[in-house]
Amino acid sequence: MEIKVGIKHVTREIVVDTNESADDVAKAFTEALANNTLLTLTDTHGRRVLVPAESVGYLDLGEENARPVGFGAV
Repeated sequence: MEIKVGIKHVTREIVVDTNESADDVAKAFTEALANNTLLTLTDTHGRRVLVPAESVGYLDLGEENARPVGFGAV
């Protein structure tokens, strides 16, 4: 699933491809915001993105089961 994170006062957004569900990401964001901590997202390659929760302007949670596109799609 593709997640776009908009940061306050920053023109570019952060894009993370993750295997987590939309509900898991929303829950993690809610907890980070309530506790004034970092939102931690892990991408499909195991890299982590850490964002201060109070700096997040928006989260755009893409489709969870996006259809593969291309000739090799199975």
